[in-house]
Amino acid sequence: MRAALLLQQAGLTVLARNFRCRGGELDIIARSARLLIIAEVRLRSQAAFGGAAASIDAAKRRRIVRATRYLLRCRPQLALLPVRFDVLLLRTPDGPVEWVQGAFEAAT
Repeated sequence: MRAALLLQQAGLTVLARNFRCRGGELDIIARSARLLIIAEVRLRSQAAFGGAAASIDAAKRRRIVRATRYLLRCRPQLALLPVRFDVLLLRTPDGPVEWVQGAFEAAT
């Protein structure tokens, strides 16, 4: 997966891809020395309706946060790190990847 490779090239360690639980799915779980990064990968070839970024609506963000909370309960060692939610946007499978760091925050 190109998105995971981009994160690795940036110095992150990819811990898991396509982590699934009852509450949702996390596309990529990665970490740096100081952060846990939850990355959502979106592929949208058409810019209609706002493109890939607009497809991450409030409901999708809630599912990502819910799945992240489950992950942190299952792997408490990861709960010691601050979490950042990133989005990796692709227009084509072979095209460039736009990496939006800190794309959204978890509601408390």
